[in-house]
Amino acid sequence: MATGKTTSTSAYDERWTERKRKTDEGYTSPRFQTTPDHQRSEAQYQRDRARIIHCAAFRRLQSKTQVLNLGESDFYRTRLTHSLEVAQLGSGICSHLLQTQPQWRDWIAPAMLMEAICLAHDLGHPPFGHGGETALNSIMHAHGGFEGNGQTLRIAMKLGEYSESHGLDLTRRTLLGVLKYPSLHQRIARYPSASQTNQAHLVKPPKCLHDEEADALAWLLAPFSPSDQALLQHIDFPAQTDQHGTTRYKGFDTSIMELADDIAYGVHDLEDAVALRLVTQAQWQSAIADKAAAIEWPHAKDQAECAQLLAFASQQLFLEGDKPRKHAISRIVHFLMERIHIEHQQLFESDLLNLQAVLDPGAEQLLKLHKDFVMQCVILRPQIQELEFKGQQMIRQLMHALLQHPTRLLPLEQQQLLEQGHGLHRTVCDYVASMTDLEATRRYSRLFAPNVGSVFAP
Repeated sequence: MATGKTTSTSAYDERWTERKRKTDEGYTSPRFQTTPDHQRSEAQYQRDRARIIHCAAFRRLQSKTQVLNLGESDFYRTRLTHSLEVAQLGSGICSHLLQTQPQWRDWIAPAMLMEAICLAHDLGHPPFGHGGETALNSIMHAHGGFEGNGQTLRIAMKLGEYSESHGLDLTRRTLLGVLKYPSLHQRIARYPSASQTNQAHLVKPPKCLHDEEADALAWLLAPFSPSDQALLQHIDFPAQTDQHGTTRYKGFDTSIMELADDIAYGVHDLEDAVALRLVTQAQWQSAIADKAAAIEWPHAKDQAECAQLLAFASQQLFLEGDKPRKHAISRIVHFLMERIHIEHQQLFESDLLNLQAVLDPGAEQLLKLHKDFVMQCVILRPQIQELEFKGQQMIRQLMHALLQHPTRLLPLEQQQLLEQGHGLHRTVCDYVASMTDLEATRRYSRLFAPNVGSVFAP
């Protein structure tokens, strides 16, 4: 076990604001060379945030679904609005931690840094959600794999339009914050037998990076000691030989982003479901309020506040109009955020890895009830699963057609990449993964639907 002594004394260490383009090409902006350290760090993270907001992958999130299919309603959240909410929650969590545990202020991310991490966390989300992700991996599992979080890092470090070969060229600490699963596909993947892998549902991707990102991962982890690097990449494998492994550890910033993401998913998606009348008050009472009464809290005050919260939410969520529902959702979010604290693992040499933001056990159980409720009452509804299944089939057929006829069907930009020596499978996968739900539907229709298509269509 490590002593907990950090190998870096503050969040302003120059290694965290380093960019890979500088490492590889010696490029740097003279604008920040004479700026004081703390101001330079803030300015660098502000640049990261701006690059993310202005990149094409971020704009495309407005036409990628969070839960419901586009066109169903003007109310529900898209991946873009979800990312904005995660960013607000992430910076709010940092503010809360600064007030409650100021002894860790050197390591608590500035607002600009945390917002950049949260805004970027879904950039690699493919069309049609996790169904699209599984469809892509069903074809890519023998070619380095495909996973949405891995694609996010690929966009940030290679595909983004800010630089020729370094993607958005973000700072190391922003990229580390986005790094949810620090393992390559080939190290963590365990698939069923070859006779079964033609079935898309059997080749769900492991939570990982694509094999092509080995160099990116090595650069990201370079400031950490060899022992820290090895421990961070530790994988737990289940007893079953045909199930993927899982990574165990993540960085401090990532733990904050994940909590913000979980709260946004569990609570804000509930708001959509209530507004669209996909769930009833009786379902809410049975699945959340009644079960939450059994949660054991360490203090009577927490028990009483939880009971008051749920009584208020049960009434307000299902009243007519947006205001009562919004008030209830805000109260739930605030209740959860107030119960986040920092723990020190004392496993690593670097405190950027030792520190973790965690929910109090009772609040964690309450959030899980919300997430399970959204899963059971919304995502697993046959109507939603039909849409996911349809999207999955479109993605698979698109991939097969483009792989079989790249010179006929791929756009010129992708054909040029192939001429430059880029791999066929990864090039086609990057292209399809970048599509919005609507773009994928249109491309599918142009290729497979009779009487659809025009030389003038985009």
